[in-house]
Amino acid sequence: MTTAAAFTATATLLLTACGGGDESSPENIKGAGGGSPSASAPASGGAADVKRPDVSVPGDLKLVFDFEKPSDADEAAALGDAANFIRALNHGITEQDAKDPAYGFYSAAGATRYAESQITEYVDGGWTLTGEDRYYQAETDPVGEGKNAKSVLVTFCEDQSKAYGKEVKTGKVQRTEESLASYQKFSLLMAPQQDSPVWRAQQITVEGKAAECRG
Repeated sequence: MTTAAAFTATATLLLTACGGGDESSPENIKGAGGGSPSASAPASGGAADVKRPDVSVPGDLKLVFDFEKPSDADEAAALGDAANFIRALNHGITEQDAKDPAYGFYSAAGATRYAESQITEYVDGGWTLTGEDRYYQAETDPVGEGKNAKSVLVTFCEDQSKAYGKEVKTGKVQRTEESLASYQKFSLLMAPQQDSPVWRAQQITVEGKAAECRG
């Protein structure tokens, strides 16, 4: 079993690509998808008195979470808030705000730095996102020793073959053909928060051109 310490030690922040083009194009930026919560997304759990941030995105960007909810309550909550982290990341991209508070609500440490760097890449390049982005093949794996120390490693695939970069100023969409570069694999180390139902991403790795996610 992967340990939290080992995962943290090997975690890196990767700016993966979804296609060719010049360095200023969104195809050379990790294009994590966005969209409002879908019916297939797992419940993130939590008490009704916890005020969660707005993670909605424009209607031309659809995020699909094709996940099955784990039977374990902690793993279900970790998976749900991993999805919320992805939503928050895309909220920041579409809002063009690298300091957007939404992703900080669902992340800490390396995962926060990753989100800020991704949003900054889009803002500086004058790009946002449009189309449909799908996440699937989710797996959850508890790590750590003891109930109070338990974290959950969440992994899932992304198919961004129908998600495209859009110029903010002109609205022009840069469409790309489906290829191996359209597929990514995410690994997020999720940790519970004391006296809160919220789970936060601590570290994240993104594998580009993930052949296991294609087909």
